[in-house]
Amino acid sequence: MQNLEREETGVSSLPFMHSEFHNRLKRLRERIDEAGANAAVVTHLPNVYYLTGFTGSAGALFVEPDRATLFTDGRYSVQARAELKGSRTRAEISRGPALAALGVHIAARKGRGAFRVGYEPNQVTVAAQRALLRAAGPKVRWQAENGWVEALRAVKSESELVQMRRAARLISEVFEQTVEKIRPGITELELAAEVDYCMRRLGAEGPSFETIIASGVRAALPHARPTSKRLRRNEFVVLDLGAILGHYCSDMTRTVHVGKAPKRFKMWYRAVLEAQAAAIHALGAGVEAGAPDLAARRVLDSYGLGKYFVHSTGHGLGIEVHEEPRLAAGQKRLLEAGMVVTIEPGVYLERIGGIRIEDDVAIHKGRAEILTTAPKELLEL
Repeated sequence: MQNLEREETGVSSLPFMHSEFHNRLKRLRERIDEAGANAAVVTHLPNVYYLTGFTGSAGALFVEPDRATLFTDGRYSVQARAELKGSRTRAEISRGPALAALGVHIAARKGRGAFRVGYEPNQVTVAAQRALLRAAGPKVRWQAENGWVEALRAVKSESELVQMRRAARLISEVFEQTVEKIRPGITELELAAEVDYCMRRLGAEGPSFETIIASGVRAALPHARPTSKRLRRNEFVVLDLGAILGHYCSDMTRTVHVGKAPKRFKMWYRAVLEAQAAAIHALGAGVEAGAPDLAARRVLDSYGLGKYFVHSTGHGLGIEVHEEPRLAAGQKRLLEAGMVVTIEPGVYLERIGGIRIEDDVAIHKGRAEILTTAPKELLEL
């Protein structure tokens, strides 16, 4: 794995062709028009990156029919100019809060009558929203736009899939290198540190989320944080790890056993592995998002383990580690070619431990592509 190349400015080079950003903005404008709005304010930074390539930690994007403007502050004057070239987005550097400056910009527009602007109510604080509304003035009609950009992000382009394959291969290699360090006596925190160090060494920009290492009875906690607990013989160890590469996330879980596993442990592991295979088999373009979850639960029910599966079967993956769609009971949304999801059934037995197996899977027409490559047979270390 090689680190991303950098330009002379020190700004990460973009993994996409400029036309991709143009296409994303075009599709957003189509959604704006379909909703009867005149423009949209985008404040969720992953959405801002998706549309423009801007990676700063402060900014608000204003998308109009004929132009897009990013409002940010002086810390990003150089960075914004470099990163926004790909989308032909104009940078507006403000001295105060970006949203307030954007509101002044909206208020100063020419024209009469109501001006309808879509915004992301779930991605802005109440205080920031009030400042924006106050600065924009009374003639603006605000329209909730939750999900407009997220719906676009759910279906990946081929260049996005290339990045996600790389991120998945990287995290698979991290697991294969880290598993050699699993032994009695090492602490969960030490093992998590090894995982994170290996990610960086292989070129990752960072973890997709806080690395999960859970051993023994703590493996029954689906989102356990690593502790100073030392690994011991005759217990499961759950490793849930993900890396960001080229701004895109991977997310993979493997479960190993320290020492020779008892017969019932092997049966539980086989049940989870079969449930995962059934869920992957149920994936497909045009299939309801609840179908993979149902397939996994049927397998676990046949083993008498259904009640120990306490979370959904998977979720979308991309710029963020949790995206649309959600693979859970009752989800009616139809899956589409180009979506990337996790498939991660698990069983969690209180005072005993837990097992989870997770892979990243891309949906294509007529097939599913497993992106993560680390072995899934039960490892007895």
